[in-house]
Amino acid sequence: MRRSCPIGILLCLALSSFGQSKDGVDTLKTQEINEVTVTAHQSGRMKANTVGNMELISSKELLRAACCNLGESFTTNPSVDVNYADAATGAQQIKLLGLSGTYVQMLTENIPNYRGLAAPFSLSYIPGPWMQSIQVSKGASSVKNGYESITGQINVEFKKPQATPFADANLYYNTKGKLEANLGGNLKLSERWSTALLGHYEILDKAHDDNDDGFVDMPKMRQGSLQSRWAWLGDRYIFQASVKGLKEHREGGQLSEECRVKSEEFASAMPSPYLIDITNERYEAFTKNAFFLNEEHATNIALILSGSQHHENATYGQKRYKADQRNGYASLLFETDIDEHHSLSTGLSLNHDYLSEEYRVKSEKFATAIENVPGAYAQYTYKLGEQLTVMGGLRWDHSNIYGSFVTPRMHLNYSPNDIITLRGSIGKGYRTSHVLAENNYLLASGRDIIIDDDLDQEEAWNFGVSVALSIPTGEKKLELSAEYYYTNFLHQVVTDLDSNPHAIYFTNLNGDSYSHTYQVEATYPFFDGFTMTATYRRTNVKSTYGGILKEKPLTNKYKGLLTASYAPGLGKWQFDVTLQLNGGGRMPTAYTTNEGLPSWSERYKGYEQLSAQVTRFFRYWSIYAGGENITGFKQKNPIFGADDPWSSNFDSTMIWGPIHGPVYYIGVRLNWNRF
Repeated sequence: MRRSCPIGILLCLALSSFGQSKDGVDTLKTQEINEVTVTAHQSGRMKANTVGNMELISSKELLRAACCNLGESFTTNPSVDVNYADAATGAQQIKLLGLSGTYVQMLTENIPNYRGLAAPFSLSYIPGPWMQSIQVSKGASSVKNGYESITGQINVEFKKPQATPFADANLYYNTKGKLEANLGGNLKLSERWSTALLGHYEILDKAHDDNDDGFVDMPKMRQGSLQSRWAWLGDRYIFQASVKGLKEHREGGQLSEECRVKSEEFASAMPSPYLIDITNERYEAFTKNAFFLNEEHATNIALILSGSQHHENATYGQKRYKADQRNGYASLLFETDIDEHHSLSTGLSLNHDYLSEEYRVKSEKFATAIENVPGAYAQYTYKLGEQLTVMGGLRWDHSNIYGSFVTPRMHLNYSPNDIITLRGSIGKGYRTSHVLAENNYLLASGRDIIIDDDLDQEEAWNFGVSVALSIPTGEKKLELSAEYYYTNFLHQVVTDLDSNPHAIYFTNLNGDSYSHTYQVEATYPFFDGFTMTATYRRTNVKSTYGGILKEKPLTNKYKGLLTASYAPGLGKWQFDVTLQLNGGGRMPTAYTTNEGLPSWSERYKGYEQLSAQVTRFFRYWSIYAGGENITGFKQKNPIFGADDPWSSNFDSTMIWGPIHGPVYYIGVRLNWNRF
């Protein structure tokens, strides 16, 4: 199904982001919004006809799963993988193009966000019902939003205060005892002023130990967050503002007295159970100001200001971690269409990061890092009708720590007809690594953590090509796509789990490190209301550990995804099924147990996961029920050395697959789009 729709509708009233450009990222446009063409699957996933390889996950697609938070929004997405980072804290990690989520630039409302200290738990910081859409851009991205995108960008658009008046609620409960409530609504105060309020609360206060190893499989958790948004829409000036606050508490570890007995049986030297306690507090705010100077040439200037403060206080047994991070960001943008073929975008930016850490592993340590990065960019786009678009961009930035560096990026989109679209991209990315802030869940391990001094700024090239086919088959169309991405690191902070099974080394790369990703996808609407999508992805990721080039551990070699969606008749019912086939991979070097055996196998095998959901829609409300990991596959021993967490053999971070069995849920959505 191909259709043309105003970009303001397509991107859910993205005037809060000041529109969406041809490259699929934040830009300034006049209030007379241009049109773009998208290819829309019935499921709600859309391939935008932009110069970059961008996929739009609409609110319709987000309804196909429980979608309680951002991390759970990618259940039906073939490109993005989400899994637990460890079996003790509930931290989740995202992967794109076979690499860690730290190489993905996370954006909210097209503003860089969730960096550093927020990274381990940020996927749970955005409730699903708050989101209007998610934009996933693979490979080199535009230079407008900075230099940190190496494997791509993920941008979240929240529900807008100036949208069609709405009030909604979402109540959710699952068989693990998790209860979640979301409330939201907006109000038009005057002809130009609008406001919106979004609230979220979730609680899981029941401890689970399904594998009977004495450790909590899923930590107890309480989280509450509130966001207030404001908008003023004038003829020549647009103002947007938002304030958000969040507090979260996680509690895990051993199950008190029962585990105390088990520890004594195994001659533990510690008198008390191993407990995990993590508290996070986070505050965010931003303003956007857009001035429209010339409607004919879409000449605009904008000022974006944002800030955040994050505090974490964590305990892992006898290890302590306490940190504060403050970020300030400013961006001044100018954009104009010179004529129908040529457009220019330029801008200035300033990013400030302050990170203070206090931690105790074997001894008390303190560290403070301050990085200021002013920058400037220019981006030129040439468009020849609907067939050819070429975009080139160049950034210059200067870090007070690493000095000056240049970020080049180029994109090409060629569509000779309505059937085929070819894309190509090449670009560079940089990143400052904050090792403990981004990986403090690794403290839930008996391993020593050894961090080299003077870690490099990470630097990598990314190359990508893709082809998309839209083949008419009568009144329907078969959508096919194939893509290849190659990421090559020049400098990298390597997480070495191989050199010593009782230690984790963070070192500068000394050798090669790269990722090859191949993906093919097919979508076809077999009959009215029924659509299936099949995807296969193969990944080859290698890095140099201790002078030896090895396959990256705990990384699946392949992924197969089969999704089916059926909405019969008038759309009162919705049935969704997703089957994942996850390939095997390499485990890190094992240690030798007291019995003289390796602690784990050299490799793990592939596994499958099945999820399903059924939804019944009514006029102002809907009820849904479903299951996740219905096939029930899980790691038999996600925590090694659980019987003695005070020893060097204890490790909860060797996670390659699901750590929980089947989870079933039920929920109710209330939605008044007009009142």
